[in-house]
Amino acid sequence: MTALPAFTARTGEITVNVRPFWVDEHSDPEEHRYVWLYHVLIENKGKESIQLLSRSWTITDERGGREQVHGEGVVGEQPIIAPDSSYQYTSGAELKTPSGFMEGIYHMIAPTSGHRFDVTVPVFSLDSPHHMGMTH
Repeated sequence: MTALPAFTARTGEITVNVRPFWVDEHSDPEEHRYVWLYHVLIENKGKESIQLLSRSWTITDERGGREQVHGEGVVGEQPIIAPDSSYQYTSGAELKTPSGFMEGIYHMIAPTSGHRFDVTVPVFSLDSPHHMGMTH
């Protein structure tokens, strides 16, 4: 695996940090299969607990092809993140091109107040280290 730069976005008191990793052993350029893992760290610097209910992703390949992904929670969980604490997970993405990018939104709730809000996931680049084109 090859670590790529980290990407960060802040929404109010919530910070989302994403670090993608190229996974050479699961990628097969001859079959147009390019695979990345991405590690996400969500930090809650607010005064109340928050819960990640669902996510919405847009995955764009280098040709401009887009895939929309919506689902409950992340990696099968709907974590509650206490004040001054964090939650982290690792997931993956596969493209048919050697490069692209992802961006998204986490749909959250503050369980105590019932307040619903969205948290921005930073746009992050997925670039194969074997690709000779421009990176994002």
